[in-house]
Amino acid sequence: MIDVLVVDDDFYVAEVNAGYVSRIPGFRVVGRAHTAADALAAVERGGIDLMLLDHYLPDEDGLHLVRRLRRLGHETDVIMISAAHGAELVRSALRNGVLQYLVKPFGFPALQAKLTSYAQMRSRMDRCDTLAQGEVDEIFGALHAPVPAEVPPKGYSAATTERIRDVLLRAGKALSAQEVADLTGVSRSTAQRYLKHLQERGTVQLALKYGGAGRPEHHYESAHGAASRTHPH
Repeated sequence: MIDVLVVDDDFYVAEVNAGYVSRIPGFRVVGRAHTAADALAAVERGGIDLMLLDHYLPDEDGLHLVRRLRRLGHETDVIMISAAHGAELVRSALRNGVLQYLVKPFGFPALQAKLTSYAQMRSRMDRCDTLAQGEVDEIFGALHAPVPAEVPPKGYSAATTERIRDVLLRAGKALSAQEVADLTGVSRSTAQRYLKHLQERGTVQLALKYGGAGRPEHHYESAHGAASRTHPH
């Protein structure tokens, strides 16, 4: 088994990602951390093969944490996840030994592809002490395999799904189904159907808004964007 530490300052997102990891054969979530300090302490206790690391953390960003781990001699593998994907950040991640970089928001198939290619890389390297050029090429090719396009279930449009996810990610706040409908140009009932679908997948979270008399109104926000909106950088 490959033992994984899930690091994200948003408790909800950490649970979603941990749930994703647990669905993939050969991987086991052995811990969750919500700060860089907690992540470092977990690594120092040992028993962690792979860290699924959010870049935005309250006490230290993920890239600085990776640099500190390397200075301390920790060789735990790292897959970084972040809504930030500027070229310099990605270059710095590569220079500091981050094996893969996954841009938020993402669904289960994207993470599954990254973890599967990571497992293939480990398996190939563990089989022998020396590698021929072709085997080296296969390892690097597997490690950097592209993320597959997510195929929505029957009755759902990929374009509409992406449009709704993008609206929620850019909104900066939770939106009602009607607001989502107005911003995407779909009907309210269609917006509700897609929002429920995205909520079930873990990429959208429900937020109850309490107003006057009556039941609270359902609002929705991007699960993977919620954490990044709390960080100015």
